[in-house]
Amino acid sequence: MALISQSSVFSLFLKTLILMQLQRQLAESATCGDCFTRSRAAHYPNSEQQGTDHGACGFGTFGATINGGDVATASDLYRNGLGCGACYQVRCIDSELCSEKGAMVVITDHGSGGGADFIMSRRAYAALAQTYESAASLLALGVIDIEYKRVDCSYPNKNITIKIDENSDPPHYLAFVIRFQQGKNDITAVQLCETKNFVCKLLDRSYGTVWTTAAPPRGPLSLRMLLTNDDGDEQWIVPVNDIPRNWKAGDTYDTGVQVN
Repeated sequence: MALISQSSVFSLFLKTLILMQLQRQLAESATCGDCFTRSRAAHYPNSEQQGTDHGACGFGTFGATINGGDVATASDLYRNGLGCGACYQVRCIDSELCSEKGAMVVITDHGSGGGADFIMSRRAYAALAQTYESAASLLALGVIDIEYKRVDCSYPNKNITIKIDENSDPPHYLAFVIRFQQGKNDITAVQLCETKNFVCKLLDRSYGTVWTTAAPPRGPLSLRMLLTNDDGDEQWIVPVNDIPRNWKAGDTYDTGVQVN
């Protein structure tokens, strides 16, 4: 019978530990929520065409002004509307043209082109560059290689607000859009509750970030939002301020809450 030396056993043990460590690192990198993902980005051909005024998220003209106009459409990252309002750090990878920081964009629409995950406003696309001259070079390329990761949305001095859609018909039909969504959680469900009897009604996601209900509860309404993170953890948030009894189409209401 062949004998195995202690040094051979130790060597085998050491190799096994190294292999286990590599496997753990690969598993962590595959699920890393703070890692960059390679893709491509394009831009709208002129400054007036932002793809947001009638975009799939339902932000309307507000979508062209949020985040100072640094906005983008998304392809798969749209996620049937869940991706609306999400923020991403995008940076291009040409070291001669691109800045290290890149740009932070807010998803306001659904679209694709040229194999790109993002179609960015010209303002955001130009912000990827190091200088004014390199920005012109990037714009001339049209489609570039980039890397991106999801980051916290931050709107200093802004609470989450809701904008009542103009098509709402009080008190029979209510539709609204959620603005200034902070952090990097998805809003996966919304409820409206009567403040007197606390009877709650689950709303429908009509499209994008437009939430609707026929026959909404009466009286002042308490809003509840279900936040879900990348790990699937969920938390209900109840804003400080109620929607008033006499809500009107076109009005905007401050919820009085921020989400880190």
